[in-house]
Amino acid sequence: MAKYSRIEVANVMQETGLVPLFYDSDIDNCKQVLKACYAGGARLMEFTARGDFAHEIFGALNTYALKELPGMILGVGSVTDAASASLYMALGANFIVTPVFREDIAIVCNRRKVLWSPGCGSLTEIARAEELGCEIVKLFPGGIYGPDFIKAIKGPQPWTSIMPTGGVSPTKENLEGWFSAGVTCVGIGSKLIKKNTEGKFDFSAIESLTNEAIEIIKDLRS
Repeated sequence: MAKYSRIEVANVMQETGLVPLFYDSDIDNCKQVLKACYAGGARLMEFTARGDFAHEIFGALNTYALKELPGMILGVGSVTDAASASLYMALGANFIVTPVFREDIAIVCNRRKVLWSPGCGSLTEIARAEELGCEIVKLFPGGIYGPDFIKAIKGPQPWTSIMPTGGVSPTKENLEGWFSAGVTCVGIGSKLIKKNTEGKFDFSAIESLTNEAIEIIKDLRS
């Protein structure tokens, strides 16, 4: 069962402006990545459920977060059907992120008052998602649409909250483009969850990049 309501999750997304996202099949790696993001100031993490037995990894990771990282909010991404969403919510997922817009996922998440963020690519999809109770829409793939798309959406719908994922990097130039366009928060994956030349997670770099990105976002909003 989710520990945080959808409104609480939406508020933290708004406040921090950053949602790191990643997947790994090794629970020890997952714990270290999560800890590094937490130390860097992140208070949300999207676990992208893309591998076999990913639900088992997520369950263990969420148990770890609840015991060791106070205030860390874990959610699950790459969810493509209502059954999977229900499974992850039973394991304590505090939000559900999808690559596409699906009404069946909206229904099961709303039933439990869990935030869901569907991948949308048109104003029609965004409007329909909001009609079904979506608080923050995921723009995916963000790099294809870009900040100009968000500016265009915010014109007729200034109330719309958008989280681009894909094509976002933790640099001042990139983040400035997104936040000046009016995003609520951004999702960042491999450009934040760095690996070294040996292909292993660089936990120190992850912590510093997370901290730098959050500070940049704060400055852009000030």
